[in-house]
Amino acid sequence: MSNKIRVLIVDDEPLARRGIRQLLAEETDFAVAGEAANGRDAVAEIERLLPDLVFLDIQMPLLDGFALVEKLDPKNLPEVVFVTAYDEHAIRAFEAGALDYVLKPIDPERFQKTLERVRRRAIAGENKALENKFADLLKNLKPAEANYLARIAVKENERIRFLNVEQIDWISSLGNYIELHAGREKFILRETMDGIERKLDPKEFVRIRRSTIVRVAQIKELQPLFGGEFEVVLKTDAKHLSSRRYRKNLDALIKS
Repeated sequence: MSNKIRVLIVDDEPLARRGIRQLLAEETDFAVAGEAANGRDAVAEIERLLPDLVFLDIQMPLLDGFALVEKLDPKNLPEVVFVTAYDEHAIRAFEAGALDYVLKPIDPERFQKTLERVRRRAIAGENKALENKFADLLKNLKPAEANYLARIAVKENERIRFLNVEQIDWISSLGNYIELHAGREKFILRETMDGIERKLDPKEFVRIRRSTIVRVAQIKELQPLFGGEFEVVLKTDAKHLSSRRYRKNLDALIKS
């Protein structure tokens, strides 16, 4: 790292970004290089600014903190301090290999301990090779195959029902919720698309656009469309339009 530790603040809440900026204002060895309000913009800013350190919120629109890390070029991977309001996310972030994590609302004393950890890393030259750290981080972030969901608890009337994932035909996004489509049945679950995607076996489920995941075994055919997109036809004759952003997922199916 340089004499000044260059920081990028990534959070979808303006007040949260301002709070971190204010906490850093009196630190002469830290300089805020920029901010980003969502994961997608953060990827571009990291590639453009090459910051030394990123304060990274976990829950954000477009791309959450864990998914953001997966998209980064190993050569541009900065130190990461995850910021979250949830203890379980913080523990996961810490175990995943992040330099540190802080919980919202941020406690100034805890924040100072984080800055000291950053300083020690910089002074002692303890930075790992970026590519090795990137590989270790991804290895821990991605669930082991044995931990992929086999069934999902859903509410049905006043009961809790366990739905085997093999029963799911496709999944759609409903804001902060998702809708599971299983034959003629539909179930609403409080979960994000990024969250459920990480919990499902990628050999069994494929994301074809930001708002749609389909079960691979249910795909009957792919109909090429203009611009590199496909119409994905399921065995139920349901049709879904893919997006170019997720074209690589369908290419992997075609080549398998």
